[in-house]
Amino acid sequence: MKRRIESRLEALCRKFGYGPYKMSRFEEYELYVRNKDFLRSDRVITFSGPDGRLLAMKPDVTLSIVKNAPEAPGEVRKVYYRENVYRADSGDFKEILQAGLECVGDVGRYEVAEVVCLAAKTLEALGDRAILSLSHVGLIHDALEESGLPERAWKQALDCLRRKREQELCRLLSEHGAEEKLLLKLLRARVFEDLPPMESSESWHELRQIMELLAARGCAGRVRLDFSIGNDMKYYSGLVFKGYARGVPAHILSGGQYDRLLSHMGKKARAIGFAVYLDQLEEDDDGWDVDTLLLTDGAGPAEILAAVESLPGTVLAASSVPADRSWKRKAQLVNGEVRYLD
Repeated sequence: MKRRIESRLEALCRKFGYGPYKMSRFEEYELYVRNKDFLRSDRVITFSGPDGRLLAMKPDVTLSIVKNAPEAPGEVRKVYYRENVYRADSGDFKEILQAGLECVGDVGRYEVAEVVCLAAKTLEALGDRAILSLSHVGLIHDALEESGLPERAWKQALDCLRRKREQELCRLLSEHGAEEKLLLKLLRARVFEDLPPMESSESWHELRQIMELLAARGCAGRVRLDFSIGNDMKYYSGLVFKGYARGVPAHILSGGQYDRLLSHMGKKARAIGFAVYLDQLEEDDDGWDVDTLLLTDGAGPAEILAAVESLPGTVLAASSVPADRSWKRKAQLVNGEVRYLD
């Protein structure tokens, strides 16, 4: 599963013009202190550098990319990465492998649509085992304003939405004499048709465009609305999405628009991206290390190379059966000819 989705993401990124991004394991600790509200955890692993500066094992990739983001009109930086991040959790240090992409700069509707489509297309590597859930922070904000709830009660309403607690949300709205209709429809919505028309809402139009685009790209069957995931208004600013795979307890993909982070860092730019949490995925669905084990039986280098290149998939050439590897099928090279043994 891991190799499949990773290969799919890299192929899509190359197809759409994203360049590879590589960063150091370390960043100046000050970067994370200034932006700690935008980190998943404020527990950062630190150490002193040779010159006395306080450095950190990177707990996040996005901050490093945004730090060098362009701000020129019309300029957009598109990168993809495969990086380990390091976090302190429950008294232990964790090394977490993730891959993803970021689109930063003069981001417009096309770039937003592109990134969401690439997230859905990445999940295609898992077939019908995966689903992409979509939300929109702007639409949630519109619903809160339309409800008439005082702003002091918004946090409670968002918590009800996040936990999908309909009765608690109804009670909260009733206590404040607020309008129930739109917030409850967001809580219950699974497809775009579940939402009422909101012609005056730019967020509603943007979400409709994205849903129509995903349907046109053949992704409708694996996309659903879920407004429980779009309530982090401190970080996200527009579309938010998460990917799930059957049999995996937590989400394996997470992304969205995060213009507020750039604004906080003093940048006049926009951004959208997503990460795939590879550490949560199995190495492969079938568990094999290679497709074919090729027993070479004393053949010469030229014969072996030719045979390996002629076989489909991954091939391990060996003079004897290895004890520490697994394979789908076994073959033998006899007089330059490949013969399958099982």
